[in-house]
Amino acid sequence: MLKNILFVGLGSGVGGAIRYLLFVFIEQNGKQYVFPLKTIIVNVLGCFLLGLFYGLADNGQFRDHQMVLFLTMGLCGGFTTFSTFSNDNMILLKNGHFLQAILYVVSSILICLLAIYLGHVASALRERLF
Repeated sequence: MLKNILFVGLGSGVGGAIRYLLFVFIEQNGKQYVFPLKTIIVNVLGCFLLGLFYGLADNGQFRDHQMVLFLTMGLCGGFTTFSTFSNDNMILLKNGHFLQAILYVVSSILICLLAIYLGHVASALRERLF
């Protein structure tokens, strides 16, 4: 049990650090938008990776349960962020950007579901190709 907790904690730390670096990269190389582009990019990418990792695990590509915990609960859990998503929506609503808030919620849910699905598809393609 303690070993599992350590793998999840280590993965969360790595995922959070990667999210921070990606946010900084986007801020330094892009325009400022009312729409919370950084968060949706991170959440969609994280959902794709989560689908890929679970798909690979389902196909028997990971023999070590701790690796699955590190990659899914840890890395993807630390990388994606529902709290930032919620705060972004609160800011949009507070600033009167009601249409953007609705668009953000709907697009995040639909695109993230699609990303999870595509991650599973990618894991199946990997299985067939290699």
